[in-house]
Amino acid sequence: MKTAVSHQTIESMATPFPHLHFPPPPPTPTPPSQDDLKRVAAHRAVELVESGMVLGLGTGSTAIHALDRIADLLRRGTLTNIVGVPTSKKTEAQALALGIPLVDLNSHPSIDLSIDGADEVDPHLNIVKGRGGSLLREKMIEGASKRFVVIVDDSKLVPRLGGSGLAVPVEIIPFGWEYTLGKLKKLFDGVTGFDAKLRMSKKVGDVEIDVTDNLNYIVDLYFENGIELDLGSISDDILRITGVVEHGMFLGMATEVIIAGKDGIKVMKKER
Repeated sequence: MKTAVSHQTIESMATPFPHLHFPPPPPTPTPPSQDDLKRVAAHRAVELVESGMVLGLGTGSTAIHALDRIADLLRRGTLTNIVGVPTSKKTEAQALALGIPLVDLNSHPSIDLSIDGADEVDPHLNIVKGRGGSLLREKMIEGASKRFVVIVDDSKLVPRLGGSGLAVPVEIIPFGWEYTLGKLKKLFDGVTGFDAKLRMSKKVGDVEIDVTDNLNYIVDLYFENGIELDLGSISDDILRITGVVEHGMFLGMATEVIIAGKDGIKVMKKER
């Protein structure tokens, strides 16, 4: 004999919260931040470090991740007999605080490996550095290196140097700085969208001239469309100006560039 079940009875037997039987969709993964990408690139570069090396220690928000990783490996004993040559007073203080042994360029004129960030990287591995003000010491130390590995996130890639619209720095001596600034402006006279400004810093509400570790000034060059002229010629012309110490274009110096992006790591190597 069949039992009749009313429509009302069936409704009363239904699960009152049917959605509880199905797990919620997994949360959307949070994309890595720019700092996360910098850390990934830095850690990849530190894989190249071997015990007994003399290292050039870079400066900036990307290079600090390399310092942290090197210090961690030293504490663990994974790396031993490492010494570093810092590219700035800031890096020197950071490295000492982390327990990384330091030497200088006078006692160690040949450096096995330098790891540093960059402000811009073009397709030919030419880079711009020095927006943090350490370009002279960086160029000296990285120029003395057998291998110079640049670590960046993919936001630093440009079609040509100066292409980000941000500064290409030039370190100058303080004496006669207005004269030197005028010479730099004249060098690029007629270049559309060009500007040159003395770098200023703000401290405790008072505007002051920014001073490098070497007690020099910096002139920032701006190019609306990047530097479309021959980089080698421009480099020579800038360095011929009396009063100029160095510029922030590192041409042909990087042996490889490690680029961290949302899709992973890419390595660009210098053509031999």
